[in-house]
Amino acid sequence: MKKILLIASLILSIQLMSQSTKPETLVVFHTTMGDITAKLYNDTPLHRDNFIKLINEGWYEDSPFHRVINNFMIQGGHNKDGKVDPGYTIPAEILPNHKHKKGALAAARQGDQINPEKRSSGCQFYIVQNDNGTPHLDGNYTVFGEVLDGFDVIDKIAGTETGRGDNPVVPITMTIEIPE
Repeated sequence: MKKILLIASLILSIQLMSQSTKPETLVVFHTTMGDITAKLYNDTPLHRDNFIKLINEGWYEDSPFHRVINNFMIQGGHNKDGKVDPGYTIPAEILPNHKHKKGALAAARQGDQINPEKRSSGCQFYIVQNDNGTPHLDGNYTVFGEVLDGFDVIDKIAGTETGRGDNPVVPITMTIEIPE
């Protein structure tokens, strides 16, 4: 019996180690102001897999950045037809090791009053632009990835002139792809 338990423990350990060493998925945001490369965290699998699914379905093709606040963040997630919601939310995967530093890729959500579980939007996301991050958001929103390259593009987008609702006066669109 001890041998069986030992073998079962060994197999489980090997499986867990192989999952944790799975390479993180890279994504590239091709925007009208340049490219941004990010990685999706493996320890937020619901958000990672949903983002990949939407990319593969073409949800983000010619999608606009619809909320831009300099020294805070840039937000996108509508599809090109203006649809803002795929019809579902995602359970929160808020982890203490994922902070709202500059370049954090996080899921937007509705406020606590109507969303006490902190469930994430099925498609809306934001990228932190502030050089000092936005630590007041830590523990309240799921951070599911981080920017690796293109911080200058984030700054350009954030510095864009905006109008009503923090919407860019000149539209800024993106297409997101997963490089092979």
